[in-house]
Amino acid sequence: MPKNAPVKTLKHGDLTIEGYSRAAVQSYWRVPEMSLGFDLGVQPWGFMGTETWFVSHAHLDHIAALPVYVARRRMMKMDPPTIYLPEENVDGVNHLLAAITKLDRGRLPCQLIGLAPGAEVELSRELVVTATATTHTVPSLGYVVWDRRKKLKPEYQGLEGHEIRDLRLAGTEVSSEVREPIVAYLGDSSPKGLDASPAMYRAKILIAEMTFVAPEHRKEKIHKHGHMHLDDWVDRAALFENELVIAAHLSTRYNARQVERMVKKKLPDLLDGRLHLWL
Repeated sequence: MPKNAPVKTLKHGDLTIEGYSRAAVQSYWRVPEMSLGFDLGVQPWGFMGTETWFVSHAHLDHIAALPVYVARRRMMKMDPPTIYLPEENVDGVNHLLAAITKLDRGRLPCQLIGLAPGAEVELSRELVVTATATTHTVPSLGYVVWDRRKKLKPEYQGLEGHEIRDLRLAGTEVSSEVREPIVAYLGDSSPKGLDASPAMYRAKILIAEMTFVAPEHRKEKIHKHGHMHLDDWVDRAALFENELVIAAHLSTRYNARQVERMVKKKLPDLLDGRLHLWL
C-alpha cells in the first residue's frame, strides 16, 4: 500500500485513533473500529476502506481530498461512500464534484448529507453521531459519537425474568435508552464551540484544536478567526473529564520541541497525563 500521507496512530482501550493534522496544511482522522472518519484534508490510501466521513467545514485543509477519496473508491469498485457535512456546504461540494467530473471524465458517486447543529445520525443500533455548533470563519460543525444501549429501568431491576417478560407483553416499557459519549471531534473552532457542547468534555476521547501556543499570539485575534490558544486550554483544565485528550491542528509556526516546551510550561502535568500532543 503506497504511503502517500503521514499517519500517526494511538491506541486507547478498544479504539484506535489514526490521522494527522496541521493548521492550514491538512487534517484527517479515522476510528477504524467504528468505520468512520473526520475530515478529508488528505486521503491516505489506507483510509480508503472507511466508508463514512464527517466533515467539519469546507476549508481546503479539511476537504481538499474529498474528490480523490470518492474517485479512488469508484476505481476500486467499492460502494459509494456517505459523507456528512454542514448543510450550507452541500451545494458547493456538489458543484466541486461536477467540475472534477467534467475535467476527469469519471463519475464521482457518493451520498452527501447536510447536517445542522443538533442533527443526529444513526450509524448502527449502538452508535449514534450528533452534530454540534462550532464557531469558525465559515459554517462548521463538531461531532460526538455516542454508544447507545437499552438498560432496564431502576424500578424493574429487582424483578425476575418472567415478571419482566409479562410486563413487556402487557405493553409496559421496562427499559430506557442510555447514552455515553465515546469520541468527540471539535474541528476548527474558537473556545465557544467547545463550551457549547458539554458532551465533548465528557467523551472518553476528545480530539480538539490547539492551533496557537506562543504567549505573543493574541487570543482576541485567534478567537476572531475561529481558533484556540493554549491559554484557552489552561482556563478550562478542570473541565476535561476525558480519559484521553488529543491536542491537534497546531500551527506550522512552531516545531515539535517548541510546542512541547510551551505546553509543559503551562500544563506541566499534561492534564494528569491524559493530554497527548499530536505532532
